Amino acid sequence: MLRRAAAAAGVLLAAVLTPAAHAEGPGGGVCEGADMDVQVCAEDSTTVPGSSGSSGSSGTTTPAGTSSGGTAKPACTYTRLDPQPPPENLAWEGKTEKDGALYQVECPDSGRVGVTFIPTGGGAPVPRIDPEAVARQAVDSMRLDGPAVASPCSAGTYVIGMPMWMWTTPSPSTFGPLSASATAGGVTVTATAHVTSVRWEMGDGTTITCHGPGTRYTPDQGKAMSPDCGHRYERASYDGPDERYQGSATSTWTIGWKAPALGDSGTLTETRRTPFTVRVVEVQALNIPDQ
Repeated sequence: MLRRAAAAAGVLLAAVLTPAAHAEGPGGGVCEGADMDVQVCAEDSTTVPGSSGSSGSSGTTTPAGTSSGGTAKPACTYTRLDPQPPPENLAWEGKTEKDGALYQVECPDSGRVGVTFIPTGGGAPVPRIDPEAVARQAVDSMRLDGPAVASPCSAGTYVIGMPMWMWTTPSPSTFGPLSASATAGGVTVTATAHVTSVRWEMGDGTTITCHGPGTRYTPDQGKAMSPDCGHRYERASYDGPDERYQGSATSTWTIGWKAPALGDSGTLTETRRTPFTVRVVEVQALNIPDQ
């Protein structure tokens, strides 16, 4: 009890009158001027009609994503659907059988199975490397960071029951959008990544998912709750390490990729986590008798 009273005595009166997001912390080490577009060329030695291919010093071919002498990754195969799906099938994307045909795509390496449109005259694609594997190479070239947590900040002291506004400082490397391309086996894939949600684990057993960077608190908001990303602590953090809650913010990056030459596309996801700590105290009112 003495420890709690001492902690309460150190809380400014302003903390009682404003929500628990009155101070902005550091920007999380975000690098200024980070590149938004990156291009990477993945070496591939599979021989595909229309591409030259290459071979290692041993004379053995090495598909993209494998080391020399390793096991070659299975190719994707394209099989014309027979019969063709009805016109209302979404895979047609507004096209008809006069424009081309729908093919089933199977990529054993990633387990991906889908349907893609191939225009008339293009011919059935020959087996080749998995475009999703090339997309992952493009993603690997991107700088996808965890959220730059601005609030709660570790230097602040927050109060039980007061609204806490959580927000991050968005930048290309922490929120996107970011684009990158990779080429292998004659296939070029372009991937575009952006954050679609941030999951806040508050350290008190509460998890909150916000679909954006959150709203920055300003003094004129008074004791209002955040309109899109907020929390109220119901217990003080005295029992935690250094008398703080140990929390984290985890962003989900959604990455859409396209391989125009194949008429193929897909979606990948990545997550990045940023830890934070927050000190939460209780404020006690003291009755002082009249003198």
